[in-house]
Amino acid sequence: MLRRLFKGLMLCLLVLLLGVVLAVLALRWVPPPTSAFMLEARAQELLDRGPAYRTEYLWRDLEHISPQAAIAVIASEDQQFPFHMGFDFKSIREAVRSNARGHHQRGASTISQQVAKNLFLWSGGGYFRKGLEAALTLLIETLWPKERILEVYLNIAQFGRGVYGVEAAARHFWHKPATRLTRADSALLAAVLPNPLRLRVDAPSNYVLRRQGEILGQIAGLGGTAYLDELEKPAAHR
Repeated sequence: MLRRLFKGLMLCLLVLLLGVVLAVLALRWVPPPTSAFMLEARAQELLDRGPAYRTEYLWRDLEHISPQAAIAVIASEDQQFPFHMGFDFKSIREAVRSNARGHHQRGASTISQQVAKNLFLWSGGGYFRKGLEAALTLLIETLWPKERILEVYLNIAQFGRGVYGVEAAARHFWHKPATRLTRADSALLAAVLPNPLRLRVDAPSNYVLRRQGEILGQIAGLGGTAYLDELEKPAAHR
């Protein structure tokens, strides 16, 4: 009886794992219709505010997004994005040391980790969720090219209350498509990424404006949009 139960559980686990792998593989080509983060945020907002809440989400392929937006999020969130396999261990060590000294808590999540978390998982911490995030990050890095990871991130990142992706953000804040985002626009969007509900694109605080300036400097330090060429190189040559 116990042996049959164990085999049944193992079979269920195998089917679940296969389903996850197939879902991640399919999303290499299929635009995600939504994300776990969008669904969670919508449910919470409907509970708090009622049916007036609206999700703005418009998928755009990478070639229809300004390269200024792409380099801005890399400069702001993950400058080693072209070179790592999902985890920036140097940033993780620095974050641990900084937090241990009692400084302002800093994170070290890469763009790949944020895609895994926002697309598939729930908010919050805990070792179990972190473990799932790590496993999904490795799976995404294995099955998707870097350009696809960046494309999905640019489309599902939150830039305001109910505003997801650079196309929706460009239309919401500037009434123009994402192809026309300037370097300054893009740096402003990247500046609110740590907390897009408290930090606002349409009413930027001094902190957001200062952060925008820092990101513009980081973009210049990386060499501008030419840095994106690293994404097209084979992993062995990066």
